Amino acid sequence: MDILLIGSTGSLMRKMVEKLHKEGHRIFVLTEEGRETFFNRKVFETYRFAYDNACIREVFVSVKPQVTLFLGAYDKAFPWKTGMNTSIKFASSLLNLLMSFAALRQGRFIYLSSEEALEGLEATDDGEVEKSRNSSEKAQSIAMGEKTCLDYGRMTMGDVMVLRLGNLYGIPDDATEIDNVCASMIMDALDLGEIKLHPGRSVQVLNAKPLMDVEEGDVEALEGEKSYRLLHMMDAIEFIYKMMTVQVHKSAIYQISGKTQITQREMAELIVAGMASANADEGGPVILDSLDNSDTNVILDAKDPDEEFGIYEMNPPQKALPAVAEYMKKHAGRFSRLTDRQENAWEAFVRKVKEMIRAAIPFVENLIVFIPFFMLNNRATDHEYFRNLDFYLLYVLLFAIVHGQQQAIFSSLLAIAGYVFRQMYYRSGFDVLLDYSTYVWMAQLLILGLVVGYMKDKLRAIKAENANEVSFLTRQLADMSDINGSNVRVKDVLSDQLVNQNDSIGKIYEVTSSLDQYEPEEVLFYAADVVAKIMHCKDVAIYSTADDEYARLVSSTSDKARSLGNSIHYKKMEQMYEVLSQKKVYINKNMTEEYPMMANAIFGGDQMQIIIMVWGISWERMTLGQANVLAIVSYLTQNALLHADKYMEVLRSQRYVGNTHVMEPEAYAKLVSAFIRAREKGFTKCSLINLMIYQSMPLEELDVRLDQVLRNTDVIGYKADGSLQVLLANSGPTDAEFAMKRLRDAGFECQAEEEAV
Repeated sequence: MDILLIGSTGSLMRKMVEKLHKEGHRIFVLTEEGRETFFNRKVFETYRFAYDNACIREVFVSVKPQVTLFLGAYDKAFPWKTGMNTSIKFASSLLNLLMSFAALRQGRFIYLSSEEALEGLEATDDGEVEKSRNSSEKAQSIAMGEKTCLDYGRMTMGDVMVLRLGNLYGIPDDATEIDNVCASMIMDALDLGEIKLHPGRSVQVLNAKPLMDVEEGDVEALEGEKSYRLLHMMDAIEFIYKMMTVQVHKSAIYQISGKTQITQREMAELIVAGMASANADEGGPVILDSLDNSDTNVILDAKDPDEEFGIYEMNPPQKALPAVAEYMKKHAGRFSRLTDRQENAWEAFVRKVKEMIRAAIPFVENLIVFIPFFMLNNRATDHEYFRNLDFYLLYVLLFAIVHGQQQAIFSSLLAIAGYVFRQMYYRSGFDVLLDYSTYVWMAQLLILGLVVGYMKDKLRAIKAENANEVSFLTRQLADMSDINGSNVRVKDVLSDQLVNQNDSIGKIYEVTSSLDQYEPEEVLFYAADVVAKIMHCKDVAIYSTADDEYARLVSSTSDKARSLGNSIHYKKMEQMYEVLSQKKVYINKNMTEEYPMMANAIFGGDQMQIIIMVWGISWERMTLGQANVLAIVSYLTQNALLHADKYMEVLRSQRYVGNTHVMEPEAYAKLVSAFIRAREKGFTKCSLINLMIYQSMPLEELDVRLDQVLRNTDVIGYKADGSLQVLLANSGPTDAEFAMKRLRDAGFECQAEEEAV
């Protein structure tokens, strides 16, 4: 899809670009930032215009995005400290963006809001919730933005959506992103060495509505200590992406938050633990109870989107919050905000003294260097060889060349004072001031110092300008190199596709059609090899669902693919099962070790019959494109499997003896040969067990007794000599020993077939 992102650079924008690029979408960015800020090669095109500019409509017409995402409450282009001016700009910008979007009459517009939009809700002491006018300019603007988007969507009948994110947090890029409760608590711990717990009440918002439409039944006051539901940035990005790609949605506004409710004190303890792991030698911050006036915080209930789309909390605060604290502790210098907080009188005095000392250092240096030059000048005037040498001139030139015009003036004044003081050894001060040669010497000293100092400052400015230009051109060169590298990679990929056609539909169909050459008994074994060839990986496993709970391994291509074992409880693999049950391809985005990298299911009607698991895929290849390839392979493989199943069903009466599960000699021999050939190629394992039975036992009774002992994947059949044999699927020698023990306990004499074991 073509997706337009509107917002400034930051951790949210950067991670959103990475997510969309990984999924194979074409990304456009609209930002108000200048040329000094740019995005990498993952962005197809970047437009730099003010959001309220009239040309924004041409940008929309040019891009024609299927999805437009406006960062809204998380856009750093709006400096909320300026108050009303920012609110006016925010409202005009949003309206211009909506009008430009509506002109296209296509696509989806998503506006990101935050829990700040509900800042006007307060909880009273008796547990009631009421609206108040106590909200900031930012909160009012975000709330009005929600209402504007919803009204505009209804008026134009367009697909306009509001996503309200609750207590979003993550690893910030810089100090400007310290605008959430987690980052603020961490910075208090870094700057002050303490974390203050502020008393207050928590209000839970049950239904997603604009603030002005919230009714009594939509909110409730929570008892106990103030608590939060934190939303990690990576979880938020996954949900935003789901809302970008979903075809149908019931509501125009959703609120999303974390599933884990955590108290303020628990947050502080996790932060202390994370900072302690960053530097175990230092003492951690102290947790204190504040006596400030109580306030109210808002908790968003994400029940509706969870029921409609399914929300997974991959980064609960117990795992993610200590990691954020550890990172910020290690990079404390980047985020420090000591100069931004309210200083007391002593801290302000110390800071100003330090600034004065830093500013006075060049002048002190000038005074110290003046002393030896003053002494040299006094000695030189009485010396025959050095009386014509002007040490004061050298002194002024030295500081003009090193420090520039300002220090040249100061050194000139010192030199003049020293010259006058020396002349007063022999003459009165009045005589010195009336001597025109004194003014000539002072003039030449000042002129020379000013000219040389000016040239030094000019050269320094030119050098700095050249350095900035070189830096800018270097960044441009790096960007062009990235673009060129991307173009080269795309060219190579297209060239390989033209030469090899490995990923073309024709090539895929050609490979999957090779399954038709195998006997019906062998199709499942070789299907794993076919999937491995098309997906360009070595680790593929195919499981067949034995019942509604368990699936048995049918074939695999490596030990890694068999790592889950011969039998799996697939419904307990919730992350994978939830996706497969919706007839979608599962992608292991969190790199969970006990799950395959990708998986897909083959259904017979509404019943899941076969699960294809792919393990050996690199992170870079786990994209939407590869998921589509796996889906196509599964569908084409399904044809061969259904064809084999129909063939086996038609011949069922010819393959089994009567109504039993005992196979005829010819059919059993073909099945055993197929298993042994697949075992030799490493696709499966099998073992054979010979049964010694009494001729007087009816075959139907024997079938019932064996069915109670053997697994439903094991096969019973007559050999050519008329004796009975059991084929243990996916079983090695150790498994065969267990099977023979069960048979002996059930009263059967048996022994393993030596050449097969």
